[in-house]
Amino acid sequence: MTDTDTEFAVRVRGLRKRYGDVTAVDGLDLDIRHGEVFGVLGPNGAGKSTTVEILQGHRSRDAGEVSVLGADPAEGGGSWRARVGIVWQDESAPAELTVRETVRHFARYYPSPRDPEETIALVGLAEKADSRIKALSGGQRRRLDVALGVIGGPELLLLDEPTTGFDPAARRQFWELIRRLAAEGTTILLTTHYLEEAEALADRLAVVSAGRVVAEGPPGRLRDEHGSGATVSWTEADGSPRSEVTATPTRTVAALMARFDGEIPGLAIGRPTLEDVYLRLTGQEVAR
Repeated sequence: MTDTDTEFAVRVRGLRKRYGDVTAVDGLDLDIRHGEVFGVLGPNGAGKSTTVEILQGHRSRDAGEVSVLGADPAEGGGSWRARVGIVWQDESAPAELTVRETVRHFARYYPSPRDPEETIALVGLAEKADSRIKALSGGQRRRLDVALGVIGGPELLLLDEPTTGFDPAARRQFWELIRRLAAEGTTILLTTHYLEEAEALADRLAVVSAGRVVAEGPPGRLRDEHGSGATVSWTEADGSPRSEVTATPTRTVAALMARFDGEIPGLAIGRPTLEDVYLRLTGQEVAR
């Protein structure tokens, strides 16, 4: 095992994939360290799902170098596949089986699976273990999908838009599940459209646009490096609202204090959000 294999669970260089005249992935580079939760953000058509499929070995690539857990996914055999779990956007198990029957069945596919009962409890379905899948709610079915993704005890778990369609309560419950898996040492790659989700879960993020990574780093650093500055808002003496985008908000506030001779009516200072940065980096920023 090389030093690179020891540090990185996933390394991608110059990844390219075309579908006819459409370029889905256009020279994408990616590094994911062992044990981290890595989020991938991007609009529809940015190449997120295609990249996940290539990393899992489900889809071929046109060009580029890819290493997942020290192997090329295009050549990964059964022992390698057992080390990689995946939860697709629309995966669903047979409706007539119970949760317990389904998890036990999938466990047989792996050489060293997790204990089915422990896995069912891990995803919060112990009380539904004998329920048929058709009787589960959407959030419970998604938890079952995760159980099937981790039953083989994977070192790397790929989650492609895992909380699409969840209500806010179910989404936050799912976050706790992801945190538990991460605490166990599982490396997690998460694609999502939910900026709050990415910020809550990911150690680092990659923003993908038109098949390329346009920015990468911890959420806080992305805000600092790619934000457009702080917004200082206040109310003028005549009652009219004012605001100013500035890289030096303290200086702006000091000038306002001198002008108002003390308290500044309606003073508020807003920092760039991850959503602001995301929209800017993907060319979707709305002009003010």
